[in-house]
Amino acid sequence: MKLRHFIVMLCLLIFSSGAYAYRCTIDMRKIDEALAKKPAITETQEAEVRKLRAEGETLHNKGKHTEALEALHRALEILDVQ
Repeated sequence: MKLRHFIVMLCLLIFSSGAYAYRCTIDMRKIDEALAKKPAITETQEAEVRKLRAEGETLHNKGKHTEALEALHRALEILDVQ
């Protein structure tokens, strides 16, 4: 019984990683689109958004999707994008 639970949990972990990876690219696209519309934010905020977006992409490329999503979500919050 314990082996079955372990296998199920392992499968969930493996398949959820792909979902995180896909979400990263969606959030990066949202940030790019929002920046293209020239949002009403300060230059400091825009620099922070660009830094967080680049950090998110780097983490995504390294396979660190949870950390990437955290950085990308901070950028989206600054941009006030859902």
